[in-house]
Amino acid sequence: MAKIIVFNNDTDRMEVYYKGESEAMPYNTNATLRVREFRGSSSSNILWTTKRCMQSWNSQRYIFGGPIPVGFAFKRPYEGGHGNQSQHYAGVAFDVGQTLTLSRRTALYNSARNSGVWSYVEPISITPTWVHFDKRFGTPACATGGFPTLRRGSVSNYVLIAQDDLNTLGFRTGGLDGIFGLETQRAVSNYQRSAGLTADGIVGCNTWRALQEAVVGTGPTSTTIN
Repeated sequence: MAKIIVFNNDTDRMEVYYKGESEAMPYNTNATLRVREFRGSSSSNILWTTKRCMQSWNSQRYIFGGPIPVGFAFKRPYEGGHGNQSQHYAGVAFDVGQTLTLSRRTALYNSARNSGVWSYVEPISITPTWVHFDKRFGTPACATGGFPTLRRGSVSNYVLIAQDDLNTLGFRTGGLDGIFGLETQRAVSNYQRSAGLTADGIVGCNTWRALQEAVVGTGPTSTTIN
């Protein structure tokens, strides 16, 4: 049984669901994306995504008109497997089509690119053996892209990433809920001081880079919330 935290983009609230591995993901229609497919190789008891990401999947599945095999979807930062500010850690990215024929994979790429439902579709020249699409949102904190700036009052799955990093590093946020409250702000400030950063309690470009470089692929710790 997985705990699935969903950021509802329409209400700006976090929702919590408990689902078995063979059950459909929250907001998924016709069971075209089951928990085990979204989980992939992640061993986490806690997964997260957004309502709009699931709705984009529903539309993509309908447009493509056939099964879409998922190679990689969700990962927690400490599990690694992707770049430091990958949208897979936000639970809004899919690497799919690895087992399709070249012609079907090309058709899937074209349908994703033309669908208008994704924020980003990786050029096929970069992903010749799979198709990457994601439903990222927010203005990146770094000019090179990545996750958005977070501060007191922020609510989203990106807050979950920051909380996950902080707890894994021993800076307790009082929970893993996607809500940037006072305890999360204190944890950010304490981490910034320890890392030699400006202790403003805001997760901007430099703090994101430092957090992710310190956590990605390192594995869980005794203070990781799971």
